[in-house]
Amino acid sequence: MFTHASFDFLNELSVNNEREWFKANQTRYEDLVRTPALQFIETMQPNILALSPRLNAIAKKVGGSMMRPQRDSRFTKDKTPYKTNVGIQFRHFQGKDVHAPGLYLHIANDGCFIGAGIWHPDSKALSAIRNCIDENPNSYKKALKALNESGFKMEGTQLIRPPKGFDKSHPMLEELKRKDFIAIKTISIEQVCSAQFADFCANEFEQCQQLMRYLCFALDIDY
Repeated sequence: MFTHASFDFLNELSVNNEREWFKANQTRYEDLVRTPALQFIETMQPNILALSPRLNAIAKKVGGSMMRPQRDSRFTKDKTPYKTNVGIQFRHFQGKDVHAPGLYLHIANDGCFIGAGIWHPDSKALSAIRNCIDENPNSYKKALKALNESGFKMEGTQLIRPPKGFDKSHPMLEELKRKDFIAIKTISIEQVCSAQFADFCANEFEQCQQLMRYLCFALDIDY
């Protein structure tokens, strides 16, 4: 589905990140980037639903699992209009946006990775996850162990000081300080371009099941 030509286009876009150029090369974008992404999502759908029927795998240009190519440049100095990566998220159907538990694929020339978890949860969700780790640490530790054994690492932003209500001597302090609960595993461009890439992703996402179940439990949503 994805080929080296997909990456070549993303590289060209990074050099010519202008609306006029993108419009002139819209057909190439469709052929080399969006169509392979939608085909990947469609191929992955039964695998995603097998992991959880509550995860969305929607192969459509707008409002589906493929994130839009346009950047939101309202709050940044970088005003380039387009993303130079492909983002695909299989998120929980009860989540309204990207800030919901889900599985993620990031494809870019400067790095590709598979992810799972929740990025930038709102204050209510963040509090619920922290309280759950405080009250149910063993299941969380088992999820971390499964991730580590599969080559995933927990990443994202963290507080410098203990979150409100937790002592600095808390045995799970480093986890409680997290503002994101996302597990990341780096993959290569060659893996992305492999004919077995969908099967590979399905297997990698399987390794994240304990984390996904734990986060949904913490947020009191079905998984």
